[in-house]
Amino acid sequence: MSWLPKPSSPRAVFRDFLSFVRQREREHVIGASLAFLVTLIILLIFLIDPKVNTAPPEQITYADIYPANRTDAQIIADQKKDAAARAAFKKEKQRQFQEIENKLGM
Repeated sequence: MSWLPKPSSPRAVFRDFLSFVRQREREHVIGASLAFLVTLIILLIFLIDPKVNTAPPEQITYADIYPANRTDAQIIADQKKDAAARAAFKKEKQRQFQEIENKLGM
């Protein structure tokens, strides 16, 4: 002998729920429906939110194609040219920051 009832089928559970709802007043049904709806919306937001804006943006990487038979002198010249471009960019950035500093009166 079991003290607990046998598991019900989903149809029986749904019929039992409908009979319970039919015996209630209209205000109770509306309140219960709204409470269920708000809870469902909150759960859906928690399920959808982690998927929004989580992927890193696409990054484009450009690669210079050099001939395989470059000499060491050509490689060194390219490295010096790149270093000069980096230094010029750094100087320009520094100048922009100094200009902003002067505008703010620091």
